[in-house]
Amino acid sequence: MRPKRQRQNGQKRTYRPRRPAPRLSPAYTTSYGAMYAGECEAVLNIQPVTKEKGKVQLIFTSPPFVLNRKKKYGNLEGKHYVKWIASLADVLKRYVAPQGSIVIELGNAWEPGQPTMSTLAMEALLAFKKRGNFYLCQEFICFNPARLPSPVQWVNVERCRVKDSFTRIWWLSPSPRPKADNRRVLVQYSDSMRSLLRRGTYNSGPRPSEHHIGAGSFLVDNGGAIPPNVLIPAPNDIASQLGTVLGPVDLLSIVNTGASDAYQEFCRKVGIQPHPARMPQRLADFFIEMLTDPGDLVLDPFGGSNTTGFAAEYSRRRWIAIEADASYIFGSRARFKTLTEDNTTPPFPTVPALEPAL
Repeated sequence: MRPKRQRQNGQKRTYRPRRPAPRLSPAYTTSYGAMYAGECEAVLNIQPVTKEKGKVQLIFTSPPFVLNRKKKYGNLEGKHYVKWIASLADVLKRYVAPQGSIVIELGNAWEPGQPTMSTLAMEALLAFKKRGNFYLCQEFICFNPARLPSPVQWVNVERCRVKDSFTRIWWLSPSPRPKADNRRVLVQYSDSMRSLLRRGTYNSGPRPSEHHIGAGSFLVDNGGAIPPNVLIPAPNDIASQLGTVLGPVDLLSIVNTGASDAYQEFCRKVGIQPHPARMPQRLADFFIEMLTDPGDLVLDPFGGSNTTGFAAEYSRRRWIAIEADASYIFGSRARFKTLTEDNTTPPFPTVPALEPAL
C-alpha cells in the first residue's frame, strides 16, 4: 500500500506510518527478574525497560571504579570518569521512585606516579548528587581485611603507605525520607548486652558526653542491635582469613573471598574468566532488606556477575540487571542454580540467549 500524500502550502507531503519503538529481549529471565545485555545508558532508553520509569525502589550498583590506568572491566580515567558518573544522574533519576534509594559504591583512587590519593571519587559523588538534585542520606564504609595490599609500589615496595582496605558506599535519594527500616537488618547482641538484658540493671544517669541514659532505656529486647554504618566482617570471618583471634563484636559480615561458590565453579568448568570485582552478596542483602519490601523493584545498571539480581531473587524482590560484557552475563546465570523451588521457580534462567534482539 502506497503512503498517502497530502497537500500543504501547495506542495505534496508524504506521510509514512510510524515505526514501532525498538524492544530489547533479555539475555535471561527468572521468576523475579531479567538480565539485559548492553550499555546501561542505551538499555535504559529501550522498551520494555522504559516502562519501569519511576517505579524502582532501589538502584544498587557498583560502577567501574575511578582509576588512573585502564583495567579489563572497563573503567574510565580521570576527569572523564567524573563527567560520566554525573551524567548517569539524568537517566537514573527517571527510574527511581519518589521515596526510593540509590546506593552506589565508589572505590578509592591514587594519583599516578606518586603516593597520594586522588579526590576523583569524591568529585564524582558530588557531581552526581548535584546533577540529580539528590539528598545524601548516609555514608557507609565497607571494610575488607582480606584485600590484597595495594597500591603495591607504595605499600609493598617502598613501604611508605599502609594497605588500602575499604571502599565508600553512598546512600542517596530524591527524598530526604526514603523508605527504610533498620529493624530488618539487626545484628546479634553482644555477650555483654545479652547479660545486661538478663540482669535487668546497668549504670544509668548522665555521661561525660552530656547524654543522659535513662534507667530503662536499654532493658527492652528488640531482637538485635542496630548495625553501624561501618560494614565489617564478623570476627570469625576475619580470624579465618587473617589467622588471628579476635574478641566478640556485633558486626555485619560482608566478606567476599570464597573460591568455591557456584558462580566461580561454573566459570572454571566452562573456562571463562570470573568478574574481577564482584560485589559481596551480604552487602547487597543488607541494603535490599533495609530499603525495600518483597515485590519491590531493584535495578543494577552495572550488573557484572549479577550479585544484586541474585540477592533480590532470593529475597523475592523483582529485579533488572544490565551488563555490557556477554561473558559476565553467561557466568552470572550459574548463581541461580543454587536457589531452591522455595525461592524461585524455575531455579535456572529460562532464556539462554546472550545477545540482545532489537
